[in-house]
Amino acid sequence: MILVFKSEVPEHQLAATQQQLDRLGFTYKPVRTATGCLLIILDDVSTFPSHVFSQLPGVEKAIRLTSQCSLVFKNGRPSVPVRHVSIGGDEPIVMAGPCSVEGEAHLLQLAHSLKDAGAHILRGGAFKPRTSPYDFQGLGKEALAYLAAARTATGMPVVSEVMSAEQIEQAFDYVDIFQIGARSMYNYELLKEVGRTRRPVLLKRGMSATLQEFVSAAEYIMMQGNLQVILCERGIRTFETHTRNTLDLNAVAALKTMTPLPVLVDPSHGTGRRELVRPMSRAAIAAGADGLMIEVHQQPNAALSDAEQAITPAMLKDIIDDARRIRAALSDAHTNQALHPAGIHGAATVNCTPT
Repeated sequence: MILVFKSEVPEHQLAATQQQLDRLGFTYKPVRTATGCLLIILDDVSTFPSHVFSQLPGVEKAIRLTSQCSLVFKNGRPSVPVRHVSIGGDEPIVMAGPCSVEGEAHLLQLAHSLKDAGAHILRGGAFKPRTSPYDFQGLGKEALAYLAAARTATGMPVVSEVMSAEQIEQAFDYVDIFQIGARSMYNYELLKEVGRTRRPVLLKRGMSATLQEFVSAAEYIMMQGNLQVILCERGIRTFETHTRNTLDLNAVAALKTMTPLPVLVDPSHGTGRRELVRPMSRAAIAAGADGLMIEVHQQPNAALSDAEQAITPAMLKDIIDDARRIRAALSDAHTNQALHPAGIHGAATVNCTPT
């Protein structure tokens, strides 16, 4: 951290600050400039809030050189195992299913179709946060039992959203991954609760969250000892109204430079438009995403939640085929580049013609 002092700071204030830093046990180096004085703190200050330094005598501002999210940046797991599935490995992982669980027979039929299409993890909402209190809110614990039955029947792990400590307790024996939705990303007590479970957590980016706020939310989970965090970009709110949200694929590439945590993309919420889910899924994998989360329904137009963005199992199969080919092409290109640093010749091509 760099402490920038006010111009012409009195010597007694500078001395007082140095004495306080000595008491805190910090090593520092004073630097005189043409316009004033700086103190460069050489120790790790990531666990100290900024006001500890900005309120020191004579200090004009405190500039952090390293992030406070030390667990996310240094100790995150590059892959998260969930039963027999590894999220963040060589294969792009696809979580698929209905926005909300509507019934046992429907879910079982859909789960088998999803597995046949190549999906790895079953997603389904038991508790549904809705903007309007009059919209369908999900079947609650009844839906959790249906999800567990579908897991038994297909062998696919289950991910479902929780919004309170009570729901975590209810869902604990039924789901394999706790999802924290965009609306709950700022619910820090909930983040701590899922952190204490030591169960894998899928953390969705808030609709107006910066990337720093996003990784800080992950830090809350990991501070409880739970390093099994999966980040999910699901679009942010902008001035654009043509799509439900603006899918920020910049975030995928950026997060990959900021943290080793797996990063998924939700093109369903990111666009809100069925016809855009496939092209944005391709783009997400090309940007480096470790997988996708997609809303699927046997009869999308009849879905009780988010009908406009749900796709069919047949459409999902095409997307999964696209994802595998794009990942393979990128892997081949990386290998060719390593073998021929001066240029890539005969790199693999990807045929993603819509069917």
